[in-house]
Amino acid sequence: MSEYLVLISCIGFLLFLIPNRYRWYAGIVGWGAISLLLLVLLPDFLAINNFLYPTLGVLSVPFLYLTARRLLMRDETVGGLTRAAGIAFLIYAPFGFIQPLGDWLIGVVVNQLVWLLHLLNYPVELIAWNMLMGGSIPGSDLGFRLEIILGCTGIQSIAIMLGVAMMVPTTLRQKVLAFLIIAPVIYVLNLFRNAYVFMAYTGQWYPWFPDLVGNGNYGYESFFWAHNVFCELLALGILIAIAYGLFRIIPDLAVMAERLVTIYIGDIRQVFLRDR
Repeated sequence: MSEYLVLISCIGFLLFLIPNRYRWYAGIVGWGAISLLLLVLLPDFLAINNFLYPTLGVLSVPFLYLTARRLLMRDETVGGLTRAAGIAFLIYAPFGFIQPLGDWLIGVVVNQLVWLLHLLNYPVELIAWNMLMGGSIPGSDLGFRLEIILGCTGIQSIAIMLGVAMMVPTTLRQKVLAFLIIAPVIYVLNLFRNAYVFMAYTGQWYPWFPDLVGNGNYGYESFFWAHNVFCELLALGILIAIAYGLFRIIPDLAVMAERLVTIYIGDIRQVFLRDR
């Protein structure tokens, strides 16, 4: 079901990019499918003790309501946010829906990750085209396995930030500078992120609170702390830093962001806090 929701969301956002009388409704469909996707995947996220996406899933419900209201009003500012989502999907779609292309990107990341781990003099074994193994599980001849999927390539973050950068009209110089501080930076930092998670997991750096954050698999808690906590927080900080850089390069983008914050804060007060 999740694959269909991603496809529906993609179609909705892409139709929003095409001038037509129903584009505002298509935008609502796009946001609605994303919100439903996050809610459908809620049990899967909780099963691996990922609390970021369940939180986003819960928050997506009021966000969807407020966004749908604005799109029905044909609000150009929220329309700009929806256009950014459409552009992000346009960049992501070839990798997400054309499997050979997505697998190619995964393979590139895997090969470069193995090279980076060797450069760091950390032992790693490539046991499948997209799976690495390292360390040693006590009482077993096997090590800890880490599978690299499309979500490990950084393509989602790159697509989202490029979509944000194109939320407002820009010059060629602004487009080039925005691309340079988004795509190469996120891609390289993501390689180091993957290397860190692999080393932390296979080296069992963080065997903390296994009864609380473990999922029944030996050593999972090290993966949890490295991947679900430290890297998520670091990624958030990096995206904020990149956004700040984009605001410096594209001042109109900062104005647009300020308008969006003002709109949503005002709508939250009007819709949800009016009786207080």
